[in-house]
Amino acid sequence: MLVRVRASSVNPVDWKVREGYLAEVMDTVFPVIPGWDVAGVVEQAGLDTPEFQVGDEVFSYVRKDVVGGEVAGGTLAEYVAAPVRTLAHKPTAWSFYEAAAVPLAGLTAYQTIRRAGVQSGHTVLVHAAAGGVGSFAVQIARSLGAQVIGTASEANHDYLRGLGAEPVTYGEGLTDRVRAIEPKGVDVVLDYVGGDALDSVPDILRDEGTVASITDARARDEFGGQYVWVRPDSADLAELARLGDAGDLTPEIAEVFERCR
Repeated sequence: MLVRVRASSVNPVDWKVREGYLAEVMDTVFPVIPGWDVAGVVEQAGLDTPEFQVGDEVFSYVRKDVVGGEVAGGTLAEYVAAPVRTLAHKPTAWSFYEAAAVPLAGLTAYQTIRRAGVQSGHTVLVHAAAGGVGSFAVQIARSLGAQVIGTASEANHDYLRGLGAEPVTYGEGLTDRVRAIEPKGVDVVLDYVGGDALDSVPDILRDEGTVASITDARARDEFGGQYVWVRPDSADLAELARLGDAGDLTPEIAEVFERCR
């Protein structure tokens, strides 16, 4: 599909790609146009894409198997070629700016939650809950009927309460603060920050609980949980769109950068 770009977004992975930190896991062909998130309008449909028509409003996580090159250009552009497997219809509840902010971070949150088996009645601890991925994870987990505890700095506690999470601060004493809210421990730990975030897992996770991380392989290797690398998935993206139209998922836009003409 050829998509006319109405908005894209900036993620930490963009500067990491630029600095070469993903060179061992993804091939790079120069020149490189950065960006994997996009919201826009279908300019030209594919040879067999009956689910999309010219003029449809779509959003997508356009991560391809190669970074850069003529056929793998990024989304910080006027047009982008997007595989149909990466696309979903944009929810009417979101602006193009909001839709462009969702794909990578939203899919990361959704796929870790699904892999961890979060369900109604669970208590979930979300590390970096006020961040881009974490704030989506809070909302998605809440939509499933889970109780959510989120780590964040004091300045973001009111924001987390607004999302439906019980905030706790980072650092020493975290186990006591979590146990004060949920004495029996939590069912799921979702790690979106890395570092020493998983150090408290043995003290706060129930025996039958699980952990998922996007930054630390200890989640899998030490604790028997999930180490998740987000991937494009149109069905998952469509589920995020459904949550958006239902009012259960709202992107928080920090800043908008308009393209100079």
